[in-house]
Amino acid sequence: MNQSAERVAELTGALAAVRNRIALAAEAAGRMGQEVTLLPVTKFFPASDAAILWKLGCRDFGESRAQEAAAKVVEFAALTGSAAPRWHMIGRIQRNKAKSIAGWADVVHSADSPEVVTALDAAVQRALDEGRREQPLRVFVQLSLDGDTARGGVDIGDPSAVDRVCARVAEARALELVGLMAVAPLGADADQAFAALAVEHRRVLREHPGARELSAGMSHDLEAAVRHGSTCVRVGAALLGQRPLTSP
Repeated sequence: MNQSAERVAELTGALAAVRNRIALAAEAAGRMGQEVTLLPVTKFFPASDAAILWKLGCRDFGESRAQEAAAKVVEFAALTGSAAPRWHMIGRIQRNKAKSIAGWADVVHSADSPEVVTALDAAVQRALDEGRREQPLRVFVQLSLDGDTARGGVDIGDPSAVDRVCARVAEARALELVGLMAVAPLGADADQAFAALAVEHRRVLREHPGARELSAGMSHDLEAAVRHGSTCVRVGAALLGQRPLTSP
């Protein structure tokens, strides 16, 4: 078995295992497995891995660095021909990367300030006007569940700040507010963290009923996230393995 065939076999088995975890978690929560999107986190992994996962039925891929993602999108297209996946920016967004993100991302999970939202709106509107993209950018507002906003996210304990960012996305011409995203803090009880996120999500929905999606849960805590309403789990290690040694 050559290296490529070995990788196909590895990813086939890992994908089946992760899909089974999601299905079991959804069933335990009284939900349908189809309600939860699996987002393979392909950052630091080659476009060939994404191409394999595409052939196995994955239609969404998550990246965290704009420069790496832009190059990977081009390489993926060359490998797969007409394939058109949804590319998600899950990393923290710098305003000076908005133009790049507007060129390749279909979804962002990490809008966390009015300034970032304004930069994304301007860049996406320009790309729409110039015919470089056809659809608005779908946006999750990232929340910080422990108040440590230096690591990204709007403090969940400051509802007025959350409302400001959500409102800025909702009023933007080139953006669509689709929901909230969060990461369970290191060392925290995932059930408690995601329960708090679910409460805040219900509050935001009263003002923004279209923001129905919830991006929460990773390889180690996706079951807890699904219990508390996650509609998108971001899975890296459990699917693709440990990051390559060359990654920073």
